Amino acid sequence: MTMKFYDALQLDPASLKRKIAACATRRERLYYWSAMAVRAVLIVVFAVAFIGLLSGLFGDDNAPLAVVLFCMLLGLRFVNFEYCIGDSLAALAAVLAILVLAPSAAAALPPVFLLPLHLAACFALLCMTAQRPEMGNGGLYSFAYIYLTGNPVFGEALLRRGLLALAGYLICGAILFVKHRNCHRTTRFSQVLRRFDLSSPTHLWQLRLALGMSLVMTAGQIFHVERFMWMGFACSSLLSEYPYSERTSVRFRQRIAGVAAGSCVFIALYLLMPESLHPLMGPLGGLCLGFCADYRYKTAMNCLGALMLGAGLYGLHGAVLLRIADTLLGVTFGLVFSLLFHHLAGRRLLSGRKDDVPSGQ
Repeated sequence: MTMKFYDALQLDPASLKRKIAACATRRERLYYWSAMAVRAVLIVVFAVAFIGLLSGLFGDDNAPLAVVLFCMLLGLRFVNFEYCIGDSLAALAAVLAILVLAPSAAAALPPVFLLPLHLAACFALLCMTAQRPEMGNGGLYSFAYIYLTGNPVFGEALLRRGLLALAGYLICGAILFVKHRNCHRTTRFSQVLRRFDLSSPTHLWQLRLALGMSLVMTAGQIFHVERFMWMGFACSSLLSEYPYSERTSVRFRQRIAGVAAGSCVFIALYLLMPESLHPLMGPLGGLCLGFCADYRYKTAMNCLGALMLGAGLYGLHGAVLLRIADTLLGVTFGLVFSLLFHHLAGRRLLSGRKDDVPSGQ
């Protein structure tokens, strides 16, 4: 039986494509393709309106936090923190405080403090939000931290970022409350902390991702790597994959292939499109993402918006070369780090492995 159109809009591209593959008639396939297209358009329109409104109110220098809040509210509709709503709302406030303050602190502190700061911030974010990594919160909040660390603000702009975070807390908190207030009522965050055990694949995954992110961002800042957040994105994309595994070579190749393909598409569009239409490449990439289920294609489409911003700073060829170079650095670091981490810690810790039971279940 065909599901309601509204319900189909709630599915991700991978789920919709599975529905399409199982369809018996052309009419049913067209129905789900239409749902996928409408979903993609609605998300892009909402993103442009939401990010544009918040950027207008709190300044273009705070557009990165508006992007993060948009991603958070989409995620919070479906994924909670796996503990009671009171503690979840407190954790959401702590998450936003970290995302506002830690990136600016990292840009101002001496290099010796960078690794401890990043490690504490990343690990806290993952412990609070990613009790079930397969639901995607690890990738979402690691992206948020890396993106904001690459776009710090100070002074009056930092104050406006704090006010934007407060507005974001009211919006995201309302969504969290409405959607998840009856979930995990008996589970407290303190219980989640007491259950922390590195023989659990989830907790070992949290430590590996937090440490790897911290090291790659620290290296990027100390060595003044241009657009080091691109290096961070590439590294975290390898380490955020779940279930925990020391083998990251598949995603290593997929990331490189995706960035290479996306860069080629961007160059072609940049040269063929009139200059007045160049600002549309970000929304175009977002629209195409609405049809992507494969990691390689998602990586390629993500390049359009990123390279459009980069081209304004480094020029067309400079942005493309930098994107590719940062990606190679990031995935190489992630691959080597993953192998070393598993050799030095993962194999020994998982030897006493327990059943990995999600919090609150």
